[in-house]
Amino acid sequence: MKDLTPPITVETPDLIALRAEARAWIAEEIARDGFVPNVDSWMSSWDREFTLRLASKGWLGMTIPIEYGGHGRSFLERFVVTEELLAAGAPVTAHWFADRQVAPSLLRFGTEEQKRRFLPGIARGEVLFAIGMSEPDSGSDLASVRTKGTKVDGGWSVTGTKVWTSNAHLADWFIVLARTEPLDPQHRHDGLSQFLIDLRQPGVTVRPIRSLSGEEHFNEVFLDDVFVPDDLVLGEAGQGWAQVTSELAFERSGPERFLSTMPLLESLLASTRAGSEVPDHALGRYFARTVALHTMSAAVAGGLSRHERLDVAAALVKDIGTATEADLVEWAGDMLDDDTPERVRALTDRALLTRPGYTLRGGTNEILRGVITRELGLR
Repeated sequence: MKDLTPPITVETPDLIALRAEARAWIAEEIARDGFVPNVDSWMSSWDREFTLRLASKGWLGMTIPIEYGGHGRSFLERFVVTEELLAAGAPVTAHWFADRQVAPSLLRFGTEEQKRRFLPGIARGEVLFAIGMSEPDSGSDLASVRTKGTKVDGGWSVTGTKVWTSNAHLADWFIVLARTEPLDPQHRHDGLSQFLIDLRQPGVTVRPIRSLSGEEHFNEVFLDDVFVPDDLVLGEAGQGWAQVTSELAFERSGPERFLSTMPLLESLLASTRAGSEVPDHALGRYFARTVALHTMSAAVAGGLSRHERLDVAAALVKDIGTATEADLVEWAGDMLDDDTPERVRALTDRALLTRPGYTLRGGTNEILRGVITRELGLR
């Protein structure tokens, strides 16, 4: 069996100091009503002003090189700040996708012109992205995308539909995966390309999808003969699949895969200390799982700093982390009664409404288990 797990990361004194600084700043934000902590804050807590305040601290674009307007810091430094933001339920949605995966993709595959056009704005919190991968009837099978890019004079004409595109109604740009060569059933992953598309340009229509909570942060995006100039093709035409899969370690391994419900877990722990009859052993189990996931995710962040391939390790973090979140929410829902503190009830009610998405977004856990099994040589 292959060993594809990165070594455990031990926090240095500098990282510990950075964590303390981030925690203190976040506490000040909460104290002055800068935000109200919430569950699932990386998906459904859009706040451009908070994003700009975070950028002014130098905590956006942390891993973007200084020459492109970033701060030239490590993935581990970004990991530490991100953990503190997520654990506090801070409203990080606005910049999330741009900072988490668009910036690394631009650094790896973008042209010099694209880097200088987009990266400084991402680091300032001024250029916000959505991700256009999923399509109707495609599920987690990205190779089956039907959005089509056709070569035209000076660029490409892109037509198709994307779905579950988070915050496309609020973002400025999005990256679209489209088929640019005829589908070869024997080589389904060939002939895909990525495009950078302005969400406000002609031919783009965004239709919000209302969730169980009544919120509208998912969207359908319709592309009707949208013109994309050649200089907005990301990477090499026809190599979109390799580019997309390179992004998955960034998308699947982060602390958002196990800290979406941390404000709920902390409120349950606080109610226990205040004399609530919430079982200590159950909370201990969820706390222990969270600590283990922190160790796993930090190891992946360390591996990213060393430019290692981490598909399996990232998939494991996503699978185990989102399952832990889902288990906690369902357990908390079962514990609700007339004596439940108001704060615990509010967080639990919201988490129950967002819980169905935990194990779906970023690739369903069932698909990820197949990836893990195949890569480990178990089938």
